[in-house]
Amino acid sequence: MNFGINPLLLVMFFPLAGVLMITLLRTEQKIAARWAAAGVSLITFGFSLMLLFIFDPANPGIQMEYSLPWVTMGEMTIDFHIGVDGISLMMVLLTTFLSFIAILSTWTAVQDRVKGFMIFFLLLETGMLGVFVALDLVLFYIFWEFTLIPMYFLIGVWGGERRLYAAIKFFLFTMAGSMIMLLAILYVGLTAGTFDWTVLKGLWADFIPVQNWLFFAFALAFAIKVPMFPLHTWLPDAHVEAPTAGSVILAGVLLKMGSYGFLRFNLPLFPLASMEMAPLMAVLAVIGIIYGALVAFAQRDVKKLVAYSSVSHMGFVMLGVFAFTPQALSGSVLQIVNHGISTGALFLIVGMLYERRHTRLLVDFGGLWKVMPVLAAFGLIVTLSSAALPGTNGFIGEFTILAGSFGSSVLASPWIAGTATVGVILAAVYLLTMFEKVFLGPVTLEENRLLKDLTPREILTLVPLIILIFWIGLFPAPFFTLINPTIENLLTGVQMAARVMP
Repeated sequence: MNFGINPLLLVMFFPLAGVLMITLLRTEQKIAARWAAAGVSLITFGFSLMLLFIFDPANPGIQMEYSLPWVTMGEMTIDFHIGVDGISLMMVLLTTFLSFIAILSTWTAVQDRVKGFMIFFLLLETGMLGVFVALDLVLFYIFWEFTLIPMYFLIGVWGGERRLYAAIKFFLFTMAGSMIMLLAILYVGLTAGTFDWTVLKGLWADFIPVQNWLFFAFALAFAIKVPMFPLHTWLPDAHVEAPTAGSVILAGVLLKMGSYGFLRFNLPLFPLASMEMAPLMAVLAVIGIIYGALVAFAQRDVKKLVAYSSVSHMGFVMLGVFAFTPQALSGSVLQIVNHGISTGALFLIVGMLYERRHTRLLVDFGGLWKVMPVLAAFGLIVTLSSAALPGTNGFIGEFTILAGSFGSSVLASPWIAGTATVGVILAAVYLLTMFEKVFLGPVTLEENRLLKDLTPREILTLVPLIILIFWIGLFPAPFFTLINPTIENLLTGVQMAARVMP
């Protein structure tokens, strides 16, 4: 299918058509705004699926490139340069899929200022897609910072009681790291004479004298977004106060921008520093795994429990990134997708409970399987997926990461991966405890006896996520086929750098 324009441009900017449509609506046309946003996001997802038919999985390089001179700075230019490889294509598909799912979840959850909510959400989708396809460092930074604005308003306007505190904290944390990254981007670009990623990845040797400083400048911005321990403290507040759709997209996509940044920029641009810092980064990742799990177990608010679980689960992703083995890196990319699916589904379920009970405290639930069997069945599948039960997507990602990390010569110690396995056990403990307190046992509160089970729209929202949980868990080969060539190409570049390491 050829629309006469680069397909990436079509995917990136089609959400803006929805912004224009909704802007022309009157404030009271809430249903029209919802349908416009849902329709546009569904079509955008359809366009992203079209990329799969164009993309050649056997080609590890950048495909569907589009470059246009944008800003001239003397002899230098900042180009509107975009393209995808196997990693970024997975991120694009995840973004468009979860954006549609998140908008479906707003039908009853968002009742005020619906028009404004949908405008900001579609703007956020365009910003996130721009992050994953940008191949010019300045262009990447612009999209990276742009995502802060709509997310700030989604939390600050449509969030909970402490929404302004959470929105400002989210904004300041991310902005602080981004400013330091901007200085590093300017240094890299002005030193090399270009901001083009496709050129810069071949010039890594030029930055050896200052590689560690540049690595940390980029890593700080990405680690805050992941979030890695100890830079995670903004996340629980943002998740708890964000509306359900905001939590889904925050956990499902925005956090992934950080791990994607490490894969796209730190490893290929600063390979020597990345390998030197790998043990430190892996240790921080493992601390995050254990710490996030223990703090999640201590929570009384079910949404905050799921928020801290993200700290733990994203620790597995970062462990795989810095293990520098094909298995671990491929597992990390797949686990990025898995976490978006499973944790996004958990936030949807928490949101559906909150709409009915207007509380998120574990003590206010109990015995809901008897009252809401359909929601309980979905909740069980998603909980087991997040706990990495074999046969679900979570198992495939975490098993591949741990298997690759055990044999990592860069980490040089199997104890790092061995300690991380404790996080798998702890995840089962806090997740199954949560499920037991919410869904099992007797119905002790009269308010819970009156709850309604899922509506057809809510079932439609969850079913695609359940399908993916079992598809990836039982037949992950197509996903690895898409990811592996790009990962092998990335590792080849890092290994070439290792041969000249002093």
